[in-house]
Amino acid sequence: MSNTGDLARHLARSEHAAEDRRGPELRQLAPEECMRLIAPGGIGRVAFAGFGGPMVLPVNYEVHNGAVIFRTRNGGAMDEDLRTGLEGVDFKIAFEVDHVDEATRQGWSVLIRGPVHHLPQGERPSDVEPWAGGERDLYVRIRPQEITGRRIVML
Repeated sequence: MSNTGDLARHLARSEHAAEDRRGPELRQLAPEECMRLIAPGGIGRVAFAGFGGPMVLPVNYEVHNGAVIFRTRNGGAMDEDLRTGLEGVDFKIAFEVDHVDEATRQGWSVLIRGPVHHLPQGERPSDVEPWAGGERDLYVRIRPQEITGRRIVML
């Protein structure tokens, strides 16, 4: 560029080109924001390596004292596949919750990883209600060890 005027015109064109390229942006979420997003409870997905291979199952959940809690049935996949049979040895699983607004093409996703525990009678919160029919007497808790999240926003 030969002079200041050429440089100014080039920078102005570059600025307009950047504005034209605006679209969705992926942003990382802090763990605190992730927990705030999932705090109301709702539907999430539990992912784990079962005896028959990888499993991803939807559950309705609640957040209690920083942990994710849901109910399922005794004798089901999350009962048998998530017990080590060894005292103090836990399976680590993943739990995912998301919200997508297809009209605006925006949304968020939260992933929690941590050990899973079957809760004894005295540790079961009373307000965790399953949507699925049938007996759901097994209470399961995930204690987050890793919390990550992403949000897609339009610029």
